[in-house]
Amino acid sequence: MEEKKLFKVTSNPIVRTPRDTGRIMLDVIIALVPALGVGAYMFGLNVAVLLAVNVAACVFFEWGYRKLLKKNTSVGDLSAVVTGMLLTCVMPSSAPWWVGLIGSFFAIVVVKQLYGGIGKNFLNPALAGRAFLTAAYAAYMTNWAVPGAMRGVVDGTSMATPLSYMHAGEALPEYYNFLNMFLGGIPGSIGEISTLAILIGAAYLLIRKVITWRIPAAFIGTVAVLTLIFGCEGYGRVDWMLYNLLSGGLMLGAFFMATDYSTSPVNLKGQLLYGVGCGAITVLIRYFGSYPEGVSYAILIMNCCTWAIDKAMRPRQFGVSKEDIKAKKAAAKEAKKKAKEGAA
Repeated sequence: MEEKKLFKVTSNPIVRTPRDTGRIMLDVIIALVPALGVGAYMFGLNVAVLLAVNVAACVFFEWGYRKLLKKNTSVGDLSAVVTGMLLTCVMPSSAPWWVGLIGSFFAIVVVKQLYGGIGKNFLNPALAGRAFLTAAYAAYMTNWAVPGAMRGVVDGTSMATPLSYMHAGEALPEYYNFLNMFLGGIPGSIGEISTLAILIGAAYLLIRKVITWRIPAAFIGTVAVLTLIFGCEGYGRVDWMLYNLLSGGLMLGAFFMATDYSTSPVNLKGQLLYGVGCGAITVLIRYFGSYPEGVSYAILIMNCCTWAIDKAMRPRQFGVSKEDIKAKKAAAKEAKKKAKEGAA
């Protein structure tokens, strides 16, 4: 009689999308165009240079690493292109091209390929690349260009970000009004300055069902609630909350970084917990950290917790009651105890 093979029900997804990785990555590329487009318009030609270098470097390093180890090439899935674009989004426009080159190497080779490639890395490559560059080249990674300066629209070449003023407990200049922060007329990283552009891209991903609402909603909602409850002297509570939502990398991180398939939970309840954790750590770093922005580090910390979240919240096997599970655990514990006694 032929033996039937049974599948073990775990927290991993049982039903998968019919779309392949390349199609999903293409959707992400399309969704990033508005944010990068606004960044290029506001900051000028160097954005195009950084984007070209980062994308080309990520593709080359991925192809070269897999070629060197005689593995199947994976550049066709477009994930390296997405990593290059996301790394550009989280860099200041004034950064030299070679800084992006080093960040691309770290993101692709150290964070992604050394762990086996796409789907096996436990950290978001672009954010890990940014964290590395911030630690190694802080002067370049914290030099914020003024939007319009490269086109001669405004005077000056660099200015502090809204979060820098807020972290220092200083009042924001009039130029940092909600409209400018929503449209992208503030200093910051290339792809983080325009909330409107990010929301357009996020809407596309939601419509295409590339991402779900759970992680972004839990992430942004947690930041909103905590900053509303724990305000700042000199700011109205609602104003303080809105400044925290519209500045820094919160929107980009919530929709494009925290939702990365490889580094976020697959369990639905786990996704909510993951988003809440990202939001809480972001606020904690913004309030008490020496660096004014906490989004990148919050996501990376929660990336490390993804496995534990999925394991803790995995669904119960079909057809198995709680009593059966308890009995099975008790039997295993008793067997382990007898084995120890026998060894003694």
